[in-house]
Amino acid sequence: MPTEQYEVFAILYAKSIRHSKGFFLDEDPHNGPAQINYYIWVIRNDSRIIVVDTGFDAARAVTRSRDFIRSPMEGLASLGIDAADVGTVILTHLHYDHAGNIDEFPRAEFVLQDEEMRFATGRSMRFKPLRAPFELTDILSMVTRSHEGRIRFVTGTEEIAPGVTVHHVPGHTKGLQAVTVETSRGRLCLASDAAHFYANIALQSPFPIVADVSAVLEGHERISRLAGSLDRLIPGHDPLVMEHFPQWANDPLIRELSGAPLRLDGTDT
Repeated sequence: MPTEQYEVFAILYAKSIRHSKGFFLDEDPHNGPAQINYYIWVIRNDSRIIVVDTGFDAARAVTRSRDFIRSPMEGLASLGIDAADVGTVILTHLHYDHAGNIDEFPRAEFVLQDEEMRFATGRSMRFKPLRAPFELTDILSMVTRSHEGRIRFVTGTEEIAPGVTVHHVPGHTKGLQAVTVETSRGRLCLASDAAHFYANIALQSPFPIVADVSAVLEGHERISRLAGSLDRLIPGHDPLVMEHFPQWANDPLIRELSGAPLRLDGTDT
C-alpha cells in the first residue's frame, strides 16, 4: 500500500580517535588508530519531523574524553529545526551518546522499547561493564519523563508514523531498536548500535560493548535484511557515512542519507 516517504539526515556532532582493536570483539587485523563518529538522525517530510537519538553535550564530552564538534541542537538548527518544537524523538537505546540532552526537547514524546527501560533500571546495572555506557542522570531523566506520561513504550516491531517503523534488535543492549524509513530510493535502516561500523558486519565481529554476543550477530543479519541493500544500511558510528553520502546544503557535518549515495560499497575497514 502507498505510504509516506521522507528525507533522512545524519548529523555529526562529535568524534574520537582510538585503537581500532577497541571497535571489534576479536582482534581486528587492521591495527592502529581509528576514528569513531557520533551522530544523531533526522527523519522529515511535509507532515512531520522525527528526531532519532539526542546525543550528548559538551560537558559529557569532557568527562568521556570525546572530541566535541558542536551541539546536536546546532545541527538541528542548520536543518531549520528547533529542538523545542520537536514532537517525536525515537531513542534507539539509553547509552550516554544516544540519550543525553533530553531537556532540550520539552514537547517531545520519546519512543523507547519496554525492554530498554527494564535493562537500564534493573538488576543488570549492578555490574560495572554493563552500566558503564549509561549515565545515571540520563536514566533518571527518562524515569521522570515516564512519570510525566511522555514516553511511548513499544515492544518489538511497531509503526511510529506512516513509513517509519522501529524494530527491537537486542544484543548491544537488551532493548536496542533500529529504525526503518521509507524514502524515494527505498527503505533505509538506521541501525544505530546494532552495528557501529560496516566492518562489524563484514568481519562478523561485534563492537565489544555487548550484552549478548549471539544476539548482536543475529542482529547484523536482521538489519541487513531490513535494509535490503548495503547502501541503505546506516551503521551507528561509522566515519564512512560521511564519505558515502552527499553533504546537505553548505553544512559539512550533515549527510543526506535519502539522497543517492556517492559510493555503493560499505566494506572498507
